[in-house]
Amino acid sequence: MAELLSTLDAPAYIERVALSDNKNIMKARRAIRKALEIQREGIDFSFVEILSPCPTIWGMDPMPARKWIAEQMIPVFPLQVFRDHNPEVTAETAPLQRSVEEVVGLPTEKAGEPTEKTNYKHDFHRLTLKIAGFGGQGVLLLGQLLAEAGMREGLEVSWLPSYGPEMRSGSTHCHVCLSRERIGSPLISHPDVLIAMNEISLRKFAAAAPSSGLILYNGTDVPPDLGPLPCEKICVPASEIADKLGCAIVANMVLLGGFLENAGCLEPSTALAVLQTKTRKIALLEANRKALEEGRKFVSTEWAV
Repeated sequence: MAELLSTLDAPAYIERVALSDNKNIMKARRAIRKALEIQREGIDFSFVEILSPCPTIWGMDPMPARKWIAEQMIPVFPLQVFRDHNPEVTAETAPLQRSVEEVVGLPTEKAGEPTEKTNYKHDFHRLTLKIAGFGGQGVLLLGQLLAEAGMREGLEVSWLPSYGPEMRSGSTHCHVCLSRERIGSPLISHPDVLIAMNEISLRKFAAAAPSSGLILYNGTDVPPDLGPLPCEKICVPASEIADKLGCAIVANMVLLGGFLENAGCLEPSTALAVLQTKTRKIALLEANRKALEEGRKFVSTEWAV
């Protein structure tokens, strides 16, 4: 692809990189950052081609897979910068910005206007969330449910997971954006809402919340030595509620219900409909439904505005 695109006049930056060793991984990181910066400035089109291992599909261990890239792929697809120029952007040469609807000829809606499908309690144009906890607590699933529910209600959405090699019991978090406008990046530095499923996540990410934001914490209260939080807090003993329901793994759904009740940004019925597509066991689906409802009840009674 890099060779083909380099024959065109438009691209400002084209490079091929590889994830074969630490040195090349750092080069890939710099290339991606540079490409994003060029795109952000509206200079022109950028393209980074990455030779990346896929141990699962290849049926290989991670280290042999990386070695295979170095020994087999790079000789065939040499790493290099194919194009790197920075043309001056003027009013005449600036790229035309058009929405997807305009490109394909669909009716467009004014930015910020709600769709006909939605009936939100609170008006918003863009809502960002960071959901954090231990692996195995359903952090990524919670983010997926929010993203797909937003998509079903006609919103622009993004979901970006982040987890370490520890998998279960390791630290994990994800970024979710719900917007009525196009989303430029899925990465969120200062989320409007932080859902912290454990104390470690609360301590790690609380400071990044803006003063106008919200922290939803899985507990009866925040640790006293944490000091004043930068924004509003809602404490929901989700794990305790889930234990009382007889299913400890639905604590994430308790927090989802609490969030939906407070934010009013999505219909609970939509979230439940999405959950039905992801849960095959009838007993677990019923436990999730009860957990959603208990989370909503707790927030409406204990943290009513």
